[in-house]
Amino acid sequence: MIRSLLSLTATALLLSACAQTPLRGTGDLGVVVERATGSLQIIESDTRTALARVEGLGDLSHASVVFSRDQRYAYVFGRDGGLSKVDLLTAHIDRRIIQGGNSIGGAISQDGKLIAVSNYEPGGVKVFDAQTLAQVADIPATPLPDGKKRSRVVGLVDAPGQRFVFSLFDTGEIWTADFSQGHTPRIERFTAIGQQPYDALITPDGRYYMAGLFGEDGMAQLDLWHPEHGVKRVLGQYGRGEARLPVYKMPHLEGWALADQQAFVPAVGHHQVLVMDASNWQQRDAIAVAGQPVFVTARPDGRQLWVNFAYPDNDRVQVIDTQTHAIVADLRPGPAVLHMEFTARGDQLWLSARDGAEVQVWDPYRLERLGSLPALSPSGIFFSSRAHKPGY
Repeated sequence: MIRSLLSLTATALLLSACAQTPLRGTGDLGVVVERATGSLQIIESDTRTALARVEGLGDLSHASVVFSRDQRYAYVFGRDGGLSKVDLLTAHIDRRIIQGGNSIGGAISQDGKLIAVSNYEPGGVKVFDAQTLAQVADIPATPLPDGKKRSRVVGLVDAPGQRFVFSLFDTGEIWTADFSQGHTPRIERFTAIGQQPYDALITPDGRYYMAGLFGEDGMAQLDLWHPEHGVKRVLGQYGRGEARLPVYKMPHLEGWALADQQAFVPAVGHHQVLVMDASNWQQRDAIAVAGQPVFVTARPDGRQLWVNFAYPDNDRVQVIDTQTHAIVADLRPGPAVLHMEFTARGDQLWLSARDGAEVQVWDPYRLERLGSLPALSPSGIFFSSRAHKPGY
């Protein structure tokens, strides 16, 4: 009888706990970076609602986010060198460290066990255990001529084979770091790849790593299937002899698009989206747009591109048909549109209007606004479905 009463009591307590904290999956969750307040909003796309706010994440003025394989944890890379592990289910900071002085992004390894952070200060890449955030590797970048500092690191992505790939802005290099044999990486360096690689992308199959160049025209491409062939130049003649416009905001190559055997990338210092043939990486077209593009984001089915712009055209978003290269919509969502993110199946497009203090949700097929959520100076929007996309 006592055993039965104890069993009934335990069952009642369990049912009570379940009633107070309903079970929730993580596949429909995401985060909105609130850059001015160092906070994240945890959002749910199905209900178009904000579930919670997590504060105390430091300087998020250029923050980026990756997710654990189970989509429960968001790893937040802050500009102040902070690396934070946020639990999406409990809405609290699981762990947080200051790993550098000025960081510019990060990546999670193919097996989900390592977190890499690229740093301006100190120049290089640091790698951490994804569970504990204990440091497991330090990869210093090439020293600068003054001997006091090292090159800034940009364009860090994960690649197949338990590798990270990144670019060195000041010294014009691309490095690969292979962690397949343990925590002591095998480093391969490619030098003289072009002046000032400022950002990079990796193709969805993980084969090609491409770094945009700010100091000269073109992009540097590394074939990760055949690294022995070295780095080659693509779009090498683009813009030669033309006067560039002042660059108000650097385009983000991780916001590039690959659709219908074409690669669409934002041009630096031009009001254009460049189109390359994805089979040979030769330029096919240049689409005139309203301003200097920042993100060129493809709808998951590949039929549309959504493009936002640097100041003074950052209140606009243009939609491009990937087959005809025609602009099919010219939208004015609000002041300072900073970022756009599709849900995994493409039924929604979320965008942040920083100076409008809101995040908007759009139907990308009907080109209709579905609703909005208030947010504090919102910038980046990241859905947990990124956990299963290489290079994100």
